Amino acid sequence: MIKVIKKDGTREDFNVQKVVVAVNKSAYRALITFTEEELDYICRFVEDKVKEMGIDEIRISQMHNVVEGALEKVNPAVAKSYRDYRNYKQDFVQMLDDVYKKSQSIMYIGDKENSNTDSALVSTKRSLIFNELNKELYKKFFLTVEEIQAIRDGYIYIHDMSARRDTMNCCLFDVKSVLNGGFEMGNLWYNEPKTLDTAFDVIGDIVLSAASQQYGGFTVPSVDEILAPYAEKSYKKLLEKYRELGLSDEKAQEVAWTDLEKEMEQGFQGWEYKFNSVSSSRGDYPFITITAGTETNRYGKLATIKMLQVRRNGQGKKGHKKPVLFPKIVFLYDENLHGPGKPLEDVFEEGIECSRTTMYPDWLSLTGEGYIASMYKKYGRIISPMGCRAFLSPWYERGGIQPADEQDMPVFVGRFNIGAISLHLPMILAKAQQESKDFYEVLDYYLNLIRQLHCRTYAYLGEMKASTNPLAYCEGGFYGGHLGLYDKIKPLLASATASFGITAFNELQQLYNKKSLVEDGQFALDVLKHINEKILEYRDEDGHLYAIYGTPAENLCGVQIKQFREKYGIIENVSDREYVSNSFHCHVSEDITPIQKQDLEGRFWEYSNGGKIQYVKYPISYNKEAVKSLIRRAMKKGFYEGVNLSLSYCDDCGYEQLDMDVCPKCGSTNLTKIERMNGYLSYSRVKGDTRLNDAKMAEIAERKSM
Repeated sequence: MIKVIKKDGTREDFNVQKVVVAVNKSAYRALITFTEEELDYICRFVEDKVKEMGIDEIRISQMHNVVEGALEKVNPAVAKSYRDYRNYKQDFVQMLDDVYKKSQSIMYIGDKENSNTDSALVSTKRSLIFNELNKELYKKFFLTVEEIQAIRDGYIYIHDMSARRDTMNCCLFDVKSVLNGGFEMGNLWYNEPKTLDTAFDVIGDIVLSAASQQYGGFTVPSVDEILAPYAEKSYKKLLEKYRELGLSDEKAQEVAWTDLEKEMEQGFQGWEYKFNSVSSSRGDYPFITITAGTETNRYGKLATIKMLQVRRNGQGKKGHKKPVLFPKIVFLYDENLHGPGKPLEDVFEEGIECSRTTMYPDWLSLTGEGYIASMYKKYGRIISPMGCRAFLSPWYERGGIQPADEQDMPVFVGRFNIGAISLHLPMILAKAQQESKDFYEVLDYYLNLIRQLHCRTYAYLGEMKASTNPLAYCEGGFYGGHLGLYDKIKPLLASATASFGITAFNELQQLYNKKSLVEDGQFALDVLKHINEKILEYRDEDGHLYAIYGTPAENLCGVQIKQFREKYGIIENVSDREYVSNSFHCHVSEDITPIQKQDLEGRFWEYSNGGKIQYVKYPISYNKEAVKSLIRRAMKKGFYEGVNLSLSYCDDCGYEQLDMDVCPKCGSTNLTKIERMNGYLSYSRVKGDTRLNDAKMAEIAERKSM
């Protein structure tokens, strides 16, 4: 009897039935079923080959080779499946070793890939380590060889690989729909709130619960519209209470309104505490954005004003208050509501006061030029940004991708994105130059690679059950989200977008003709127009909503430099700094005025409708009129505009000013510094340390125009 020597050195009798079990498993993985005749052939082939070897013992590795030879004769696809599984077991050891090394780094050094995570916390460390494993599993089981090659070389970058197989990316969560009539969360029934303070509490719980079930930005759009009816309910209760206490009608109204103002203020303070101190199950503080500004009744107007005042006043002990980072606030600007002499001009003034001291709110034009404003002016529908800069392509109620007729209305609230994959455009140009190929031919290859990945992601996520995120899929948080717990979510994916990210346009132009976007920019603009044309082709052919996303490149700004240098070396103004430029922005070191920057970046604005923001640095020390004039200019141009300052706070004496490294009052270096990361704000310094990576810190040090 022939003995088989196992991997651990033990021996067992050769049993051909074990071959049958093994090859059937491989066939199953390849979606193939063997016939009895094929199995008989495999068994005979293996037995004959072993006998021909004329040995009493055979190592398991040799046995695998024999079985693989039999499968090649019968079905090469199954042979590949068998071979891949053998390799997988070997690869898995290497993969776990890599994950272990990364986990040790996270445990003892920390991680600065995402500035919204505090890697000093145990819960965050656990999440980061799990993400490393999940990322490796994604690469191993979801990507093809050519896709792995493309990301290893650096020609494309798949964002959030650790979460892409599990859930959604950014969204405009429909809190209003969830609240309406009550809902179930965590196996408990929540009645619809009857007062404003309860509404704040319940919405806070909804946001933290739902945001932890996805990755990317979580936006609550038009929060003033959501809160207004609950504020009215509270006011009527307060009014009735004071009338019953014998107050005159006029006095009762006065006291009730004062109480309502306090209730609104405390509600927003509660959100700021909750969203900046309670980490999600992912281990980070969820990236929460709220938009507001268009509600004209007095309750909605009060909500916007109090939200801005709370942010401007800051949080902290007396004498040491500073603004929080979350939620990011976006002011929805309508010239007919917020322009000079218009009914909500006072709300606009509150927004300016807040922006010039805390950088938030960012400002979204609803009545200027371009795509976002056109949807508002034609249909009255607001496209709030998801997270810091992502925007949805239109989806129509009856027609889907295209309107069924002139009466068909677009839907934005309740929709989401399924992920972003970014092109490394300077590397693609360098590859074309080195290999003497047409640039657009090489670019199209990588665009199509991203397209295939997106198509597979749509298909994969469609098999998920609604129970994975009940608030979104079952309680109305997402558009069409009234599924049963065990229903597949495929119907909800029809209106989802998938993003093609773009980065380093300034470096692309420099590599092309040694000129910056300030000096030229035409080639970069032509490339972006070409990408738009291809994306529209893909959309019509695949039936999926694709969008072009100006990638913020937080950690990626340094990663892409390392990738470029490894393949193409150091090239002046392309890879000689520690970072690449975000999106289509002018280089941060350019000595240009805010108006010049607005105009130069405005060329690219309407070709990046899936994600964009424009911001300028204000070297003007809180100058209110300068901030106001530039915001109004940006709103006329149809921009999504950010005010960029460098806020510094002394944690010892409470002194604050723009951009200091040593407190001039007490001499302390124990500072908190808040900088604009890109589309959002982050701590560049907290208690002497930074949450930002080295590449981003190098970029901040060179900022003039950003």
